[in-house]
Amino acid sequence: MKKIIFIIALFVAIAITVCIQKQGDAKSTKNLTVMIYSEYIDPVLLEDFRNKTGYKVELELYEAQEEMIAKLITADSGKYDVIIASDVVIPQMVHLGLIAPIDTNKIPNHVNVAPQFLGQAYDPTNTYSLPYLWGTTGILFHGNKMHPDSVSYSLLFDAKNTQGKFSLLNESRSMLSMALQANGYDANSSKPEELNKAVDCILQAKKDPHFAGFDGSDIGKDKIISDELWAAIVFSGEAMDAIDKDSSLQYVIPTEGSFMWVDAMTLSSKAKNIEGAYAFMNYILDAKIGAKLAKSINYATPNKASLEIIDNDFKNNRVINPNKQEINRMVFLTDLGDAEKYFDEAWMIIKTH
Repeated sequence: MKKIIFIIALFVAIAITVCIQKQGDAKSTKNLTVMIYSEYIDPVLLEDFRNKTGYKVELELYEAQEEMIAKLITADSGKYDVIIASDVVIPQMVHLGLIAPIDTNKIPNHVNVAPQFLGQAYDPTNTYSLPYLWGTTGILFHGNKMHPDSVSYSLLFDAKNTQGKFSLLNESRSMLSMALQANGYDANSSKPEELNKAVDCILQAKKDPHFAGFDGSDIGKDKIISDELWAAIVFSGEAMDAIDKDSSLQYVIPTEGSFMWVDAMTLSSKAKNIEGAYAFMNYILDAKIGAKLAKSINYATPNKASLEIIDNDFKNNRVINPNKQEINRMVFLTDLGDAEKYFDEAWMIIKTH
């Protein structure tokens, strides 16, 4: 009798265990992990997405591209589902096997992507990415208003022109490319002699008594708002956020040039919740959601359907949507291939000297 009772109890225990495992598996399929820059999505949208789809989004935040790549390389399988990454690192992510092809048949709203954001050099066959938002990188500063088409990088790189504490951007590729442009070179140059000039330019800025270090864009923005810094290199959306809080601030694209960028949604090659990932991408590319996303964090939208419903004040805002003159002096950063090692070496010199 005891043996029978034991066997029955054993089967009950196994049944309960299986049930719990199934519940755990069901719960995990309802969780979706998105790796994303900090302060880059309105929490209201995440709650709305959960209400509409049942998927709870967990965010993994990062501040710089190098940090994001390092996290992905060392991550356990299934830790991340969607990765929002800057265009310039997508070829590297493909090469490293960090992202997988996207099945756009599972994302009906992919038809809302504006044509100018398709077939770009970072993903020429539109296999691995769908655009999330786009913007620019420039200088945010306090002080007297200057004509936005007349401000040079010498504002930061020449100690005679600095008017207070400033920070440079803590992203190797972005900062070195800006220093290349400050010296009159192509932002995508990998010529050693030109890269050396860029290194010298940044090292000279570090010697300025006003130099306050390297910051992520959001941190630089916060320090500007709190008057801890006079100037910082930031992304356009964070510049607009600061200007909304202090209208005396100004954001400019330097006369020597800068770059535009597209942040794109990609599918982790180790994704556990692929269906949830597709649901998230489709949600973001909805016309109304795309418009809300852009307006909530002050970045430009690559969604043609969203542009049809966004108000003209937003579309004509020069900080968020640069004018023709500014666009003409900007470029997209391109994949460096094997020359990436030169930038890595250059950044190591900058950080250790």
